[in-house]
Amino acid sequence: MDVNFPDHNKLPPFRWSPWMLPFFAMMLVFTAAGTLFYEVGPDEVSVVQRFGKYVRTEPPGLRMKLPFGVETAKKVKVTHVFKEEFGFRTMRAGVRTVYEGRDEYPAQGQMRMTRQMRGPDPFLEESLMLTGDLNVAVVEWIVQYTIKDPVKYLFRVREPRETIRNMSEAVMRLVVGDHTVNQVLTAGRVTIQGEAEKMLQDLLDSYGAGIAVENVILQDVTPPNEVKPSFNLVNEARQEKEKLINNAWEEYNRVIPKAKGQSEQVQREAEGYAVERVNKAQGDADRFLLQWEAYKGAPDVTKRRLYLEMVQDVLPQMQDKLIMDDQEKGVLPLLNLNPGRKEGNEQ
Repeated sequence: MDVNFPDHNKLPPFRWSPWMLPFFAMMLVFTAAGTLFYEVGPDEVSVVQRFGKYVRTEPPGLRMKLPFGVETAKKVKVTHVFKEEFGFRTMRAGVRTVYEGRDEYPAQGQMRMTRQMRGPDPFLEESLMLTGDLNVAVVEWIVQYTIKDPVKYLFRVREPRETIRNMSEAVMRLVVGDHTVNQVLTAGRVTIQGEAEKMLQDLLDSYGAGIAVENVILQDVTPPNEVKPSFNLVNEARQEKEKLINNAWEEYNRVIPKAKGQSEQVQREAEGYAVERVNKAQGDADRFLLQWEAYKGAPDVTKRRLYLEMVQDVLPQMQDKLIMDDQEKGVLPLLNLNPGRKEGNEQ
């Protein structure tokens, strides 16, 4: 059986139809229009590249670029606050936010068991840190940042999100390693946040990443589960110690100032009494000297004056006074030895 194949050399030649040229022209126009205009959102800027080279940055609105791939535009959110979580992940935000990687939520225990069956816990690996006093703490934190330079963000650092995560983890481990476990868990958290934020920003600036760190927040800091009971006992002992110290200081502040006040009062009274006695003695001495000088000048007059001053001071203090004549030889007639009988005779 013979098979006859068509002879391509005998096919009719291709002929242009009059409607083909307008059709291709319209397709070209529509394709160019589709790649010529684009829209930039209100929280974005557009970084335009021409054959891969950066040429300009476009603000929000309807913008144009060269079509057919000559120019390409990459949109970057410059007002949006990005968030990176370490040690946990937010699974569902709401009135009761659900996190993955935390033990305080019931479902998380099941997640941890499943994860331990699969292998190491990635959340624990990034949050387990060594403090400056060689203790271990589980540190969960958040880094919030914005893009301040979209050109540097796109072209100076490869994989910027992964880079900032690695930098944040390195900085937090360094800062936590400079503090004790008590500072990390309690009073030093604000200081740690500030130091980590500054160090992370300096590191990003040295890389030219074009990223501005807004906040570094320690979300939760706890000891590992294996040592939590012992850690709680230590905390209770420290709290009892602080309580006893505060009670002792309270008693000290109540008793010591009072004793000091009483001591000052007695001392001031003694000083006042001493001044009074010295001044009185000095006055008596000065008066005696004046009297002595007067006596040397007029002895009779001075003796009489002293006698009269003494009588003037003594007589008012006496109840019965007897004034006698110098010529009287006895005092018996002047004394009323039986005042009751005299009163009876008068009756």
